[in-house]
Amino acid sequence: MISAPDHIPVMLEKATAALNVQHGGRYIDCTIGGGGHAVAVLEQSSPGGQLLGIDADPEAAEAARTKLKAYGSSVLVVNDNFYNLEAICIKHDFTPVHGILLDLGLSSLQLNESGRGFSFQYEAPLDMRFNPEQPVSAADIVNTYSEAEIARIIREYGEESYSRRIAWHIINQRPIETTLELAKVVEKATGGRRGRIHSATKTFQALRIAVNQELEKLGSALKQAVSLLGYEGRLVVISYHSLEDRIVKNFFRQESSDCICPPQVVSCSCNHTARLKVISKKVITPSEEEIKINPRSRSARMRVAERIVTRQEWRETAERLCFLNETDATAWRKPALLKKMRAASLIN
Repeated sequence: MISAPDHIPVMLEKATAALNVQHGGRYIDCTIGGGGHAVAVLEQSSPGGQLLGIDADPEAAEAARTKLKAYGSSVLVVNDNFYNLEAICIKHDFTPVHGILLDLGLSSLQLNESGRGFSFQYEAPLDMRFNPEQPVSAADIVNTYSEAEIARIIREYGEESYSRRIAWHIINQRPIETTLELAKVVEKATGGRRGRIHSATKTFQALRIAVNQELEKLGSALKQAVSLLGYEGRLVVISYHSLEDRIVKNFFRQESSDCICPPQVVSCSCNHTARLKVISKKVITPSEEEIKINPRSRSARMRVAERIVTRQEWRETAERLCFLNETDATAWRKPALLKKMRAASLIN
């Protein structure tokens, strides 16, 4: 089992503030990793707070269980992918919730100690799977995919301008089995370091995203998260590269709009209703002080949205309350109230 003595959670204070953590609240950490954000949420939601932690990496999940053991029944850690978020919550009767956090960055556990090849700074097998039971590894892609497919992956997921040249060099140097072997191939293809980042950074990013299908799973998880949030529940997402941030930004824009018809459509026909309110119009970034302490946070981007009640949800709730059984002591004066509400266009 691995530990996380040097794990520093990114934008810790800003993330918990964005979640608007309340005493007795229920929260989900979809990428619990080293457990840094989870500890802060549990402390701030005490007494009575509950946290469901999820991580696709079995070693990270076990490390989190050990770290959070003192919180007893207030925390449950599940080894699964946030792609299955809704099913996990239903299974454990953990809905609705007050806040959901997705920190999409790699943890110190994975970069430094996993031995699965997430970093080109350490000699390790070319794996990159969050869960070792996943069918496709980075070595499979590098050593069996066509030159065109490797170039596409590096171009689309790494936004690498040298994607074709890197793919050609990979094909001609196969088999490539370790991280350092691949890093050397990329360096040769690109001519070495460019600016502040290592020349292999984008290629490693692209392979990791492809291996774990990260972008596809993120889009699905965001949709599920909205359905799990209670009224005024917060959805907080910390991303680390433009592809992730673009997905989150576009999703928040869509879910905070009452109409998503194309601009050329004169009359709305989408029947879409806003389910979110964007809390911060501008992306939230780490402070210069935090970047000095934790350089890995420099590319972090945080976006925050809050669950609102849709017209349909309000209508269904209002009608249910208006037609409660006459013997219910808390029942409203039903038909007359419903008529007034409709007349005032409150639920139309």
